[in-house]
Amino acid sequence: MNPDLDLDLQRVIRAPRATVWNAWTDPARLAQWWLPAPAQCRVDHLDVRPGGAFVTRMSEDGDTFVPHLDACFLLVEDMERIVFTNAVDSTWRPATPEPVTMTAVITFGEHTGGTDYRIVVRHGDPESRALHRKLGFAEGWGTVAAQLAAFAENEAAR
Repeated sequence: MNPDLDLDLQRVIRAPRATVWNAWTDPARLAQWWLPAPAQCRVDHLDVRPGGAFVTRMSEDGDTFVPHLDACFLLVEDMERIVFTNAVDSTWRPATPEPVTMTAVITFGEHTGGTDYRIVVRHGDPESRALHRKLGFAEGWGTVAAQLAAFAENEAAR
């Protein structure tokens, strides 16, 4: 991690790694936690493999959905790591998304209490990192990580 270019979050999710992984790789599950509530998510494409599409839409009212993320997966290591970027869209075209271009590295590790869940979001320059931080990276990604934890812990309790 480069502190001048990257932002990160870490938490322990009290659920098995397979449960957390499935919440990330199943479109119906991902839609339930991927955006900070009360926003709603629609997953248009979730092809979790290198080169696969990752496209989501969001809605504030549940009726009108607008583009949220158009990205592609760069690396997928089963039950270990997911890497995606919005610098290349789902059709493998170069992109310049607003408000920032990023590459996200999500890791799923073993922990005595469940899953060691880590996010590192990489930026191309310090200005992009600073803008992402100012726009609420910690709050937005932190909220989503908390929603993922609640979702996975609830699934594990069933």
